[in-house]
Amino acid sequence: MKYIIATNNPQKLIELERILSPLNINAVSPKQEGISLDDVEENGTTFKENSFIKAEAACKKTGFPAIADDSGICVDALDGAPGIFSARFGGEDADDNDKNNIILDKLSGVPLEKRGAHYTCAVTCVFPNGDCIQVEEKCFGKIAFEPDGDGGFGYDPIFLYNGVSFGNFSSEDKDKVSHRGKALRLFKDELKKYLEENNVNQ
Repeated sequence: MKYIIATNNPQKLIELERILSPLNINAVSPKQEGISLDDVEENGTTFKENSFIKAEAACKKTGFPAIADDSGICVDALDGAPGIFSARFGGEDADDNDKNNIILDKLSGVPLEKRGAHYTCAVTCVFPNGDCIQVEEKCFGKIAFEPDGDGGFGYDPIFLYNGVSFGNFSSEDKDKVSHRGKALRLFKDELKKYLEENNVNQ
């Protein structure tokens, strides 16, 4: 069965495809289906709400089951910011380096023990019949004092997990511990159970 992966982020699409491939999901992007999700307003107040908004919109536009994730980083010393605004943090023109530097500047002088942070990932699948599967997972760590490593994307170079930046993790090692890796494994189990219970052939 074809599933729409409701994201315009090619790196996120690769992660989703890699982790979901054991279910033999034919994952395609909105662009591959000739549709745009640019008009979808992510006006939810939580990661779960925003992931549902994206998945529901993609499902309605294509008639296929749609999977969306909403994820971001929450910094304790910034009262949980940037949170659901992680992708737009620093303005529409800010790139990953800009966003990382803004956080590092805001944490200037803050000691390591007070630089706690966590990534959150919510994954939602909406089916044409209105059914919905939704999960959420987190990964806890700290904010580094400077970027390190060129792996991953987004805030990975400044997120320390067990003292090592996600920017220095291989894709496989990151999948084992990351918020998205954990959420997608949980989602994969829930989706498998749903398909079996409803006798849906892939």
